[in-house]
Amino acid sequence: MESRNFESRNEPEIVYSRSVKAGKRIYYLDVKKARNEDLYLCLTESKRCQGSEEGPPQFEKHKLFLYKEDFSHFMEGLNDVIGYIRNEVGEIEDREEWTPRDSESQPDKETEAEEESQNEDKPKRGLFGFMKL
Repeated sequence: MESRNFESRNEPEIVYSRSVKAGKRIYYLDVKKARNEDLYLCLTESKRCQGSEEGPPQFEKHKLFLYKEDFSHFMEGLNDVIGYIRNEVGEIEDREEWTPRDSESQPDKETEAEEESQNEDKPKRGLFGFMKL
């Protein structure tokens, strides 16, 4: 029986990446290059789990691989369900950026005002901001 050594297996090369913070979750959108030089999208959801207080924080990850031949069908379906939700719910407000704060390290008002003025110049892009909805 053949023994497989997974440690020597090469991970696909990440050629472009973007992370999106959304509440207590982080979404990673990674463009990877397969062995045959084809590009595909790997979506990863990472959320913090209840771990023991003694050890390092635990994260739960879920991955979805989306291949280029499925992009148009995926976008069609995603646009359809987002449109349905918008029709049912109405206007959807963007989530405010979540940052954990402890009582000792509250940012001062000058820092908050400076961050807000920097963010005004940047276009707001949600999780799927790269798509035309």
